Amino acid sequence: MTFKTSLRENCFRIWYWYVNKADKNGEILFMNFGYHDQDQLMTTDEKSEPDKYSLQLYLHLINAVETGNKDIVEIGCGRGGGLSHIARNFPVASALGIDLNKRAVRFCNRNYKVNGLTFVRGDAQKLGLENDSCDIVINVESSHRYQDMILFLKEVFRILRPGGYFLLTDFRYDHEMEGLKKDLEESGLSVVLERNINREVLAALALDDGRRRDLIKRLAPKFLHNLALNFAGTVGSDTYNKFASNRFVYFSYVLKK
Repeated sequence: MTFKTSLRENCFRIWYWYVNKADKNGEILFMNFGYHDQDQLMTTDEKSEPDKYSLQLYLHLINAVETGNKDIVEIGCGRGGGLSHIARNFPVASALGIDLNKRAVRFCNRNYKVNGLTFVRGDAQKLGLENDSCDIVINVESSHRYQDMILFLKEVFRILRPGGYFLLTDFRYDHEMEGLKKDLEESGLSVVLERNINREVLAALALDDGRRRDLIKRLAPKFLHNLALNFAGTVGSDTYNKFASNRFVYFSYVLKK
């Protein structure tokens, strides 16, 4: 892991820690940049309407596979908004959320009461799950924080049943994409669908800009506003501009074991 990657990971870790500590009223249920495709609008329920763009990133993934009577695991579930929506609205057998942050896991178990839905603390690179124990693995905007992507992919392959799907969406610097693709090719999983979704992510960030700024103004102390605006991908921030210039590449994959 390079110094640059380590610094970025430490910044993300501090920011996620702060959100889980400061958001006392459970206003932040998602921590991804979102997705909006004007040609393929996706319906959200009333409960998820404020977070509809972040939720649409999950729907973009889950709508690509059949979920009926499937056991689903989300690795890096964060504050659980996406997985809880899937558990409420899709015909799954079970849904398990795993996250390294204990505050996030406590938040999820306290706020989501859905049959078949559970949350546990765990390490994406050393999962405490049995071999061939689930049908679908979801990983949303989380893998960029892992120190060892190859080890993570080995764990995904191990816990998936034959014929199971890995639904992955995240971003990387443009120069990191070749290495990522090589890791995926060597994972033992077959690529079913691969997409660059920078356009859809930028559209979501623009449409959601006002809500994100309002949350930051209310929840973050003033000295953290610039950092928070960048992490939130607000219009004009360094993060937003990197997506706009394609220095950051946001991708989505459907892979099959």
